[in-house]
Amino acid sequence: MPSESLLALRGITKSFPGVKALSGVDFTLRDGEIHALMGENGAGKSTLIKVLTGVYRRDAGDILLKGASIDPASPDVAQRLGISTVYQEVNLIPHLSVAENISLGRHSRPWIAWRSVRERARAALKRLGIEIDVTETVANYSIAIQQLVAIARALDISAQVLILDEPTSSLDEGEVERLFGIMRQLKAEGLGIVFVTHFLDQVYAVSDRITVLRNGKLVGEFEAAALPRLQLISKMMGKELSELDLKPVSQTAVAQADRSAFFELREVGRKGSIKRLSLNIAKGEILGLSGLLGSGRTETARLIFGIDHPDTGEIRLDGHGARIGSPRDAIAQRFGFCPEDRKVEGIIPNLSVCENIVLALQSSRGWTRYVARARQHELADQFIKALNIVTPSPEQPVRLLSGGNQQKVILARWLASHPRLLLLDEPTRGIDVGAKLEIEKLMAKLTAEGMAILFISSDLEEMVRNSHRVVVLRDRQKVAELGPGQISEQSIMHAIAASQ
Repeated sequence: MPSESLLALRGITKSFPGVKALSGVDFTLRDGEIHALMGENGAGKSTLIKVLTGVYRRDAGDILLKGASIDPASPDVAQRLGISTVYQEVNLIPHLSVAENISLGRHSRPWIAWRSVRERARAALKRLGIEIDVTETVANYSIAIQQLVAIARALDISAQVLILDEPTSSLDEGEVERLFGIMRQLKAEGLGIVFVTHFLDQVYAVSDRITVLRNGKLVGEFEAAALPRLQLISKMMGKELSELDLKPVSQTAVAQADRSAFFELREVGRKGSIKRLSLNIAKGEILGLSGLLGSGRTETARLIFGIDHPDTGEIRLDGHGARIGSPRDAIAQRFGFCPEDRKVEGIIPNLSVCENIVLALQSSRGWTRYVARARQHELADQFIKALNIVTPSPEQPVRLLSGGNQQKVILARWLASHPRLLLLDEPTRGIDVGAKLEIEKLMAKLTAEGMAILFISSDLEEMVRNSHRVVVLRDRQKVAELGPGQISEQSIMHAIAASQ
């Protein structure tokens, strides 16, 4: 592996009101390597990237690019220096074409030479081995293609450093392998890649070295091949490995569950969304909903919560037919929904932590029965403590929290409304190991108290560990239902693959 330092961050420090986000952090990236940046939410990964790319100005420390000191004052300056970032949420303009997105903001003339724009886009994509119609609107392509278009745009300015922030969170296994092939190709060309992910398998599949942060401090830098994954988890969490042992609930009887279903879908379907589907959920039960991306998992949750409306079938609640025609109806029935895309569909970014937490409760009461300010703060303080939400204040804008803490705020919002059915769509997506364990423990606690949970996750190990039963979807239809003693990664994969 090349040993020359391409990028060096030394003693980086950054503070916000009430929070020291980074404290003397070092980070080194070499030419032609993939370097994983790991740590729990709140460890400082995002802050370090934003300091490097000019979103935040550092309080102290130095940044060296090929030995020369640099001071990026904005993302635009960082890009001109050759440091490009592709974020978890694809940062493209959906109603513009692929070519327009790649060339946006990079015209040096007062007019646009459209032929040149298209040729430039084709050349950028060709470098990644992609041949698509660059005149097509970005929104018409899959998330995987959009992710590759974003990478092509990032490389279009002769980047030396490419930062990939959770690039695989919305990709299926085949799409991940395609991305990894491109990453290996770029590495061979001498590019330095900073890879931020929470998928441990992916870290070991593609990374050369790993830097671990915890609580804004550097834990250490390690050769990936020499660091066992259990040690990596221990270093990220700062806990003994014995504390990480969780036994699958699916291997034990659900002693406290009322086994009679209180919620049912009977042959419910929606054209272009989900084929006729039947399932039921009992009180005190976690029903896992598994399948590949596009299998109909999120579509099912949207139907249950009244966001989309079924064309066929019947919804039954407490043994009677029920109409869930809107989220308002679902909330009235004491349903809660934590969506997959928390930034777009979950949090209200400019509202405070407190205001986000009381939102569902206030909605269920109606605007004529206002939740008093003192009661709002009481609830916020209660759930901040109960869920260990890291925030300097309940009045902190929720957009300033880490992804894991934003997810906890959304959970707190629904818990404050005392739901009896909670729909969790990828609740641990894009968050660290520690926050995942906290959410899993919370799920177990809530079901022990009688709440029903519909749990959607792309992580098969997580699905096996947490579900009492698992319904498997493939191609937008139900293909299997696995009960206690039947649930394993192999059985889920077999159900997905069977008869294909």
